[in-house]
Amino acid sequence: MAVGSYSLAAGEKAASQGQSQRDVNKRLKYISLAVLVVQNASLILSIRYVRTLPGDRFFATSAVVMAEILKVLTSLLIILLQKRFNVKETAFFLVDSIVFQYKDTLKLAVPSLIYTLQNNLQYIAISNLPAATFQVTYQLKILTTALFSVMMLRKSLSRVQWVSLLLLFAGVAVVQVQQEGKKEASVSDSSNQNYSVGLVAVVISCLSSGFAGVYFEKILKGSSASVWVRNVQLGIFGSALGTLGLWWNDGAAVAERGFLFGYTDMVWCVIFNQAFGGLLVAVVVKYADNILKGFATSFSIIVSTVMSIYLFGFHVDLLFTAGAGLVIGAVYMYSLPKTAGGSSSPSSSSSSSVSAESSRTNGGAEMEAFLPKAQGDVASPPPAVPIPD
Repeated sequence: MAVGSYSLAAGEKAASQGQSQRDVNKRLKYISLAVLVVQNASLILSIRYVRTLPGDRFFATSAVVMAEILKVLTSLLIILLQKRFNVKETAFFLVDSIVFQYKDTLKLAVPSLIYTLQNNLQYIAISNLPAATFQVTYQLKILTTALFSVMMLRKSLSRVQWVSLLLLFAGVAVVQVQQEGKKEASVSDSSNQNYSVGLVAVVISCLSSGFAGVYFEKILKGSSASVWVRNVQLGIFGSALGTLGLWWNDGAAVAERGFLFGYTDMVWCVIFNQAFGGLLVAVVVKYADNILKGFATSFSIIVSTVMSIYLFGFHVDLLFTAGAGLVIGAVYMYSLPKTAGGSSSPSSSSSSSVSAESSRTNGGAEMEAFLPKAQGDVASPPPAVPIPD
């Protein structure tokens, strides 16, 4: 009887622990949703806000470099923490991972170059496009990621995903037709803003996001480096290439006015959001399945649109609503899990900006390639790389 009672008690305890873990996971999923929505929407809205304020405007190229430097410092600090603040061991580890394994490090030069270009293009795009229009148009990165995955990784898409990509393209096209006929007043009236420049910038950014994400996944096959080492490698190249771009584009102005010219508290918030927001999202999304990430992206479009109405006087009409609705529906459809016997497909978030990144727009979309996918995710991730505890 005693043995039976003990077994029963043990079973009840295990069931209780299992239910408690499910409750925790459920809460984490909702937290993931909130973090993804806030990070996706706030970064775009805040960049749009600081780039349209009157007065001295900060150099976007310097903001990109600063964000890269902060990412490197954060990753170094986490590696040092993993090594229990043993500076000597950390130094030997980094020299071995980055210098002695230089061939592995050099592989990241290409995606780092593209990510740096992409980050600069996004500042240009958001500076010249309404936030809501940018948010909708930037979802084309899902289309480019899918196409590059099919071409470079030989992945296949389900019928639902092909339909969703067609709807996505149609939705973005409708929004662009609407914007051509009725541009936001602040864009059309301001000599400092050019809708065509913004549109070209966001399209190139989408193409670079798709290619960089898939290329990044391709070169990681068989890699065993930790996520933080990868971020140090990417950040080193990113900082160097970003500095080169700063010198090329704004060198004379920076030499005259200073690297931190035009930086305000709000600008620092944007940079910290870009640097740390992506790292936070990359850790958080491991608890969220692909459906939740698709829902978060869709919801962030709605949030951006609503906030644009109040902050920037953005006008929403029937045509924009129809186009945005198609994009939101397409994002959700694309994130649905594959049916039984269906083929695997690329995850929109594994190769782009979680929005993201996503793309490295949000500073850490590329990190998601390292994260173990949650149950129900449709993507086939690259070989597992351990996530630091």
